Amino acid sequence: MDENKKSDQNENHEENTDQHQIETEDNLKKTTKNFYSPVISPITAAFIGLIGGFFLYQVVGGLLTLVVFGMDFEHAPVNSVRLMTAAGQILFILLPALVLSKVFFEDVGKMIRAKIPDFKELGLFTLGIIVLTPLLQNYLYIQNHLIEQWALNSEFVQQLKSFFDSLNELVEKSYGNLLNAGNVIEGFFVVIVIAVVPAVCEEVMFRGFIQKSFEHKIKPVYAALITSVFFGLYHFNPYGLLPLITLGFYFGFAAYMSNSIVVPIVLHFINNFTAVMMYFIIGNEDLINSAATEDIDLVNSLITFGILLTIFAGVIVMIKRYYLKVRNN
Repeated sequence: MDENKKSDQNENHEENTDQHQIETEDNLKKTTKNFYSPVISPITAAFIGLIGGFFLYQVVGGLLTLVVFGMDFEHAPVNSVRLMTAAGQILFILLPALVLSKVFFEDVGKMIRAKIPDFKELGLFTLGIIVLTPLLQNYLYIQNHLIEQWALNSEFVQQLKSFFDSLNELVEKSYGNLLNAGNVIEGFFVVIVIAVVPAVCEEVMFRGFIQKSFEHKIKPVYAALITSVFFGLYHFNPYGLLPLITLGFYFGFAAYMSNSIVVPIVLHFINNFTAVMMYFIIGNEDLINSAATEDIDLVNSLITFGILLTIFAGVIVMIKRYYLKVRNN
């Protein structure tokens, strides 16, 4: 009798265990399906984000700006323009990224890498951006000096340079008006519009939704590279295209290694905030003007570039060793 009782208890225990295992597997499948089985191709989802974000922000946002301020945009109230710029980023970049993540992948948190990073990894990546920012600025001096020299000997390069100069002038006027601040409160507003809002909105879209979508189908390094190319093109800065792509690639590297959107947001903020503060302090037009120039010391610029590049490579090695140590532990 006791043996039969034990046998029944064992059978019930096995049935409960099997049932629990089935439920666990079902829950895992649901979670996996939500995140790893999107309703459409992840590549298609990424390009919907790219094209949709561009259309909404540049086209729809541009039309709304014309409706609100008219053709005489340069004489529009600057604080109203700042408010419109911030609202456009939130409505046409951040919000679509969150909505598309929910619609196509369901798990918004995983898609945008919603995770608090470790303080040490954030510090390492911050060290990298501190070196990378002057490195890219130095590269820009060298690149533009060479373009200026080539333009003197080539009519085609001269025509191309004239076209780039006109685009750069538009960018310079736009940012110049937004950066000028008459008091502390207005300066704080500039920091919010130029440093905080773009850092959050653009990183959630580019390093969150778009890069993460690409990572579903292609290698992370290619996902980060493709995303950074579109990130550079998105800013309509012809002379600053390669520095912007490099900056975006570093942000993508940081997002993938840390698996936290907070890291590229902080790096993006530091980069923009530094430019704003330098503009406030020294009022240097070169900080917003990336046009070609011949007024540089090429030898010193090349030496500085080489030193900064070596230091930056050392920081990348430190970051990789840190994550290797984390994995081993």
